[in-house]
Amino acid sequence: MTGPARRSLRRRLFRRLLAVQAAVLALVIAVLFGSGLLFDFRSPDATIDILRAAIGRDENGRLRLRETEELKALRVTIPDLWFIIRDRQQHKLAHGAIPPEYANIGTALDDIGQARLGWNLGDPDRPTARVRWAETSIGRLQFTTGSEAPWPFHFVLLGLSLVTLQYLLPILAVMAVGALIATPWILRSAFAGLDRAASEADTIDVSQRGLRLATVDIPSEVLPFVNAVNGALARLDEGYERQERFLADAAHELRTPIAILNTRLAALPQGPAKAQLALDAARLRIITEQMLDLERLHSAPSPFPDVDLEALARQVILDMGPLAFEAGYEIEFGAADGPAIVKGDAQAIGRALTNLVQNAIDHGGRKGTISLLVGTDWVEVTDEGPGIPSDLRDRIFEPFFKRKKDGRGAGLGLSLVGDAMRLHGGGVSVRDRAVGASFRLSFPLARDAKKWAPVFHEDPALTYENRSRL
Repeated sequence: MTGPARRSLRRRLFRRLLAVQAAVLALVIAVLFGSGLLFDFRSPDATIDILRAAIGRDENGRLRLRETEELKALRVTIPDLWFIIRDRQQHKLAHGAIPPEYANIGTALDDIGQARLGWNLGDPDRPTARVRWAETSIGRLQFTTGSEAPWPFHFVLLGLSLVTLQYLLPILAVMAVGALIATPWILRSAFAGLDRAASEADTIDVSQRGLRLATVDIPSEVLPFVNAVNGALARLDEGYERQERFLADAAHELRTPIAILNTRLAALPQGPAKAQLALDAARLRIITEQMLDLERLHSAPSPFPDVDLEALARQVILDMGPLAFEAGYEIEFGAADGPAIVKGDAQAIGRALTNLVQNAIDHGGRKGTISLLVGTDWVEVTDEGPGIPSDLRDRIFEPFFKRKKDGRGAGLGLSLVGDAMRLHGGGVSVRDRAVGASFRLSFPLARDAKKWAPVFHEDPALTYENRSRL
């Protein structure tokens, strides 16, 4: 099941920026449109259109006007209405106070289809006029007027559409292209510091302390969030330190009771009960010593010396062999030819190996063989028990996780192994195996010695040359 789709900040910023630009541009054009700078709401052409619809002739052929509703409204709207209407037969109809400049134009403009008179002369007091030949119901007539009637609504709507197509859409298209180009660049430059902080956050590991996200070049709007993350990291560091101090103090306190327990166990007669108690006591001792190892490695980090993995693994086998034999297992040891030298803390690595062997004893089914195999830069512990389901292979390294709620142990062993390996720059992993479980400790400093593949009992074709059964 997938989570909710993430919304792109770039797309949101682009859409909102474009919406704001479009709104501002539309407002500017609306102001220009409403002020008449882009469109004339009143025009002599509107007056001529009204006169064209009302013109006619009387029974003597003279020009006359019918009193249409539009003409009546025009007379009310423009009290000083004036116009001249002529045909080519010298019939003339005049009305109103005609400016002297246009009263005697006569036939001078008969050969001109239309003209605007008096505009662009730099004299605001000079009257203007519109001259236009237009088709009417009684033929083609010449109209001259300076009276400006308002355009009808549908014409205004048409003018608004033309202004939108001519100005608004082209300018908006240019703005969209500019925003599309500028938005990623702005975000990239503005969030460069945030990208660096994200990269730093991605490298933070549980084993590191005191790391904080850089606040250089962080936008002020995002800075509170980065500061909050740094505050959370500081609180986590403090919590981890308190937890580590508690575990270390608990481990110190447990050493004496465990020593006393082992002394009393040694005095018990041999039997199944003693063997089981010995396993439990060994588990307690290993976990306690591992917690002390982690405290020591955390508190006094230093360059690790060379550690011979083969020698270390042999010692673990010798120490844990009696417990394994008592539990019903056979022990097998294998090592590759050549050096198996890594950088590390011998005590911590030894106890991690001991913990894995103890885990194999506890969960190997009390039968079969426990193998400890050494490569050039890894050590592997295998058993022939029920194995580990694939869906639990990551969870088993979580602190206090147990496959069975009523199982023995506290669920700390494998978690402590993982912590120890992280401090060494390596890791612990569960490897695929047809039968049983296989845990591998991997170290970062591999030598040039020959690499050996892990050997499982079900694959007799692969063998270790110096493999031995104890």
